[in-house]
Amino acid sequence: MQIFFESRHTHSAQLKEESLQRVRFVLRRVSSFVPHARVQLSDINGPRGGVDKRCQVELKTDNAGTVVISSVASNWRTALERSLRRAIRTLTRSLQRAKRPTRNRLMKLSLDS
Repeated sequence: MQIFFESRHTHSAQLKEESLQRVRFVLRRVSSFVPHARVQLSDINGPRGGVDKRCQVELKTDNAGTVVISSVASNWRTALERSLRRAIRTLTRSLQRAKRPTRNRLMKLSLDS
């Protein structure tokens, strides 16, 4: 699995290592389904402070398409955790939906007769 990290923050080297480690840990069970992941961290308001740390996680899969989740929090860690939690939940649901067999309407009608 390839993980791409993007940030314009001054402490991006430290953020990158922590983020990549956390993404690998969270996605370890579904890594065979996710060949590419992208994490983007941005500061919405700049140095003014407040709830303005934005994390966007994008997971590209072969079977379930692309999952893009974004969250905003007061610090980087919380924003990353929220995005990863929602992304893994959404990805799991999408993979289960893709794996679910589709029933043929004609077979259903023939069984009813």
